[in-house]
Amino acid sequence: MSALFSDEWMKQLMEAWNAEPDVKDKLADINFNSVICCGFKGEDNPRGVFVVENGVCVRAGSWNGESADWDMRATMDDWLKWVKKGIGMMGLGTAYATGKLKFKEGDYKAMIKDPRMAGPFVKSFGLMQQVGADELG
Repeated sequence: MSALFSDEWMKQLMEAWNAEPDVKDKLADINFNSVICCGFKGEDNPRGVFVVENGVCVRAGSWNGESADWDMRATMDDWLKWVKKGIGMMGLGTAYATGKLKFKEGDYKAMIKDPRMAGPFVKSFGLMQQVGADELG
């Protein structure tokens, strides 16, 4: 297994994303384009970046200064818990409401109200579970 948000881990997530029609194809249907970043609370910069064009992840890896449309942050413990056990719609709502999942960029409330985006968003967390992760080295 790779370290969470490492260049290798982000590339594995990209492969899983592009192989999952309920994420890639559903987002292609709405011409979804975005730069998605992930990282840890308390850090200025994200760790990983995920570039999506028309639903397809075209590039993923270590963050290198890209400007984020979405920037999600949580503690290492919370990320690893979600990667290990998965998280559904209710769990994500609770994580957001309690501040365990923060959005430095992006409008969670608007996204979660749009089923065309909410479903793939929840499924993307399932892909993280599929990939698995180790703590940072």
